[in-house]
Amino acid sequence: MTVDKARDFIELINAGAMSQAACAAAELGIADLLASGPKRVDELARASGCHAPSLHRLLRALASLDLCAEREDGAFALTALGALLRSDAPDSLRSWTMLCGKYLWPVWGKLLHSVKTGESARKLVGEAEGFTELAEDEQAALIFNRAMAELTGLIAAEVVRRCRFDGMRRIVDVGGGYGALLAAVLEAQPGARGVLLDLPHAIEGARKHLAASGLAERCEFAVGDFFESVPAGADAYLLKAVLHDWDDDRSVRILRNCRIAVPREGKLLIIERVVLPRFEACWLHHAIARMDLTMLVGFPGRERTEREFRQLLATSDFKLTKVTPTSLDYAVIEAVPC
Repeated sequence: MTVDKARDFIELINAGAMSQAACAAAELGIADLLASGPKRVDELARASGCHAPSLHRLLRALASLDLCAEREDGAFALTALGALLRSDAPDSLRSWTMLCGKYLWPVWGKLLHSVKTGESARKLVGEAEGFTELAEDEQAALIFNRAMAELTGLIAAEVVRRCRFDGMRRIVDVGGGYGALLAAVLEAQPGARGVLLDLPHAIEGARKHLAASGLAERCEFAVGDFFESVPAGADAYLLKAVLHDWDDDRSVRILRNCRIAVPREGKLLIIERVVLPRFEACWLHHAIARMDLTMLVGFPGRERTEREFRQLLATSDFKLTKVTPTSLDYAVIEAVPC
């Protein structure tokens, strides 16, 4: 083995630990503190309530990740990459960093258990399956919903660009969280109205998000459970990153509720990652595999192949008509009633 190969492998193994440095920076608000300009360690320590020498060690680690830059005068400055950790950045990924580094990190340590048993590791760390804890933990619900909105913001423009919403007057976002996807669709279709369906922990944030976008008057907010029912009579139904959270039986229950709601001429748009026939060492395959393992250790669901989506849809009286890859790790799966 060459030194370069060994170095690459060590970097791979150490990457998980360094993600904790990014998470700590996100929780401390380091990017927000540096947004106004470079600052010295003692100033940052006072503002963040940290032990200055230890914070200095963290900042050096962040500099090695290009999340900040250490200047010759000893001050630290925010980089373009580090700006993604700002809480007020339009393209912020701060909550996603905290969700992965704080809330999902404990279950990742139990991956071996999940691989050997096929069971989620959530119970091993004292957590319930699914999303029941979000109803009881306001801070966790806030981080989760913000994280989902951040990721959705990345894919929303792709969905609007690649899908036709012309002539659609009513669009339902099923399990839409804070409404980031629905907002993008409504902005692109000024004549359309939206309905956002989600649990109580998401709805208040959705109202604020749509109001900030100037779209609240064009949107209804439905508190409900997609396992029970889905608002009926819309032209299009959106399911973004919902089915991968659940096993086949519960995914079919969601889809059948959508089928009851969708009129004959309506359509269903599923935005999910699609597992490819063979995996190689590339960004796309890595992203899909990482999320699939996240589903294994933390949730009842999984990522699926196109064939598996086709089977789920057929079981639910839908016909898959089109799969459109995007420039990210998601694809848009279009389906119509059979």
